[in-house]
Amino acid sequence: MLRIFTILGIFCLHFSVNAQLLSPDELEQQPVYNSLSQALKNPEKVYRLDLSKQKLQVIPKAIFGLYNLQELILAKNKLHEIPQEIANLTNLQKLNVSKNNLTELPAAIGALTNLEVLVANQNDIYKLPAEIGNLINLEFLDLWSNEIDVFPEQISKLKDTLKKLDLRVVLINDEKQKAIADLLPNTDIYFSKSCNCH
Repeated sequence: MLRIFTILGIFCLHFSVNAQLLSPDELEQQPVYNSLSQALKNPEKVYRLDLSKQKLQVIPKAIFGLYNLQELILAKNKLHEIPQEIANLTNLQKLNVSKNNLTELPAAIGALTNLEVLVANQNDIYKLPAEIGNLINLEFLDLWSNEIDVFPEQISKLKDTLKKLDLRVVLINDEKQKAIADLLPNTDIYFSKSCNCH
């Protein structure tokens, strides 16, 4: 039995290393799986998975074995956290976790170095991990309507790649808005009107 699991582990490692990143056009042409059970029947063919509006309270562990996965939508669920295993999905280009009950993004998200789009609006996120600076291909970060109060200096590593950052409906005073803008001078940042908060 141990030998079988070892062989399976080697296969999965080999499979993940050889997974091919698709171009935006190629990715758009791939079918979207809306059922995890259906996706698991042909896991190597799953590039896009949409499990939005399924009342999920936790992210199913099986998702983290879909090594070809490049677009994952978990919007409008009841998620309270993103587990460390998210780091397994190294080919992910798009991640949408909007409209959940998240309070933070895990440090492990920094392993998603192919991520181009991260949508986490309408949560209760109050801080970002320093590892967000590792998302060297991130172009769009949507944090609209959250509770974010801590912006790590490491986010400045994204200053040449991050094109848009949405921080509307986030209470941020003038001083912090300026500090964020200084960290990302080449990014289009969308703020709501400055608050009189500290």
